[in-house]
Amino acid sequence: MSHKVFFRGAKAGVERATVLSPSGLRALTLSTPARPRTRTVVGCTLLVISLGAGVTACGSDGGDPLSAKPYDAAGQISFNGPSGKGKKVDPDKPLEVTASGDDGRITDVTAMDATGRYVTGELAADGTRWHSTSPLAASAHYTVRVSTEDEDGAPGRKVLTFDTSKPTAKKSLTVKFGPDAGTYGVGQPVTAELNMPVKDKAQRAIVERALRVDSVPAVEGAWHWVDDKELHYRPKEYWPAHATIQVRSDLDGVKISDRLWGGSSKGLKLTTGDKIVAVTDASSHEMTVYKNGEEINQIPVTTGKPGFETRNGVKVVLGKEYFVRMRGTTVGISEGSSDSYDLPVYYATRVTWSGEYVHAAPWSVGSQGSENVSHGCTGMSTSNAEWFFDTVHEGDVVKVVNSNGDEMEPFGNGFGDWNLGWKKWRGGSALVGGTPDGPRPEDAARLRPESV
Repeated sequence: MSHKVFFRGAKAGVERATVLSPSGLRALTLSTPARPRTRTVVGCTLLVISLGAGVTACGSDGGDPLSAKPYDAAGQISFNGPSGKGKKVDPDKPLEVTASGDDGRITDVTAMDATGRYVTGELAADGTRWHSTSPLAASAHYTVRVSTEDEDGAPGRKVLTFDTSKPTAKKSLTVKFGPDAGTYGVGQPVTAELNMPVKDKAQRAIVERALRVDSVPAVEGAWHWVDDKELHYRPKEYWPAHATIQVRSDLDGVKISDRLWGGSSKGLKLTTGDKIVAVTDASSHEMTVYKNGEEINQIPVTTGKPGFETRNGVKVVLGKEYFVRMRGTTVGISEGSSDSYDLPVYYATRVTWSGEYVHAAPWSVGSQGSENVSHGCTGMSTSNAEWFFDTVHEGDVVKVVNSNGDEMEPFGNGFGDWNLGWKKWRGGSALVGGTPDGPRPEDAARLRPESV
């Protein structure tokens, strides 16, 4: 973008300079004086300096034109809220900021409430109008910072403040995030459970826009609507090891529908441990365990026999139980039949709600590493099961390949979220579904005009 800056005063020796800012550089290019000067002109050197250093024009009136204090743009800027003292803005209506007159334009608008929530918006190409594209919150205090420039390129600034009125509806939508705060494996999804259903896509977009997940290191991720009351969030790949994940809702005071407004919800902080991934090959009867990408153990196993094949796909550790009494009747096997069983099981690591475990199976040691004889679980020796039990944690990844069993369900039987490809996962988002891969547009809190 190019700005015209006029230098006033005889000692400047020039009529006009053009300030350019390509790729972090600034430069001053002098134009030919409009008329000859009879006064002595102090010589100076023009510098093109990388970002972070100033550009200096010589002379007693010199200085960086971009460092000039912005003028008060109050006479140029207006917004569509009430001007009377004590009057509040209706949160049902979009915010609109306009530039009046022919001597300037808006270059940037930042609108944020007292809790740090930004309002997204769009700026007209000619800089005359900015309007919000996300709803205002009710009972909130907003600060709007408007940047302008006049016809000579001089920067202006106007700060607007206002309060919004209370919501008109009494119903409020709250969110319960999961799992509980703590440290988990890199496969753990974040869950959001709503206290009432949201079916309309536009309303879902409002809800989803307000559910924030921030991680250090930062990763690309997206929400996926499991049903009308539950969402899951996961990255494109597994979470990084030793990451910190902060989850919060910005729904409080936000209008979702005529009869529903967002309520306050408790945030959540998670951390991840080492990256533990266990891969079971049902055809070679072997489990390989990796820690942070390095192989740390190979374990002979047995998986589901014909008719009870272990599910293929990625599962996430749901919990660990030192002792479980396993009975065939709990999975539909008739008591007294040839497949009936009632066994004490130790070092049981659960991977599905329907009863699939990785556990000690001392009765099948002779088959481990050579054939599949279980009723769907992954069995191993007691010593190996104890090592596995002590090594993995909730949220770690257990993957089964080369089984003749069904694919792991994405939802409803544990966390099979990773069995959906990234495109399909994004397709379950009300914000980014059907859009090109990348961060959601709502993550850009401000919209700036771009130079052509």
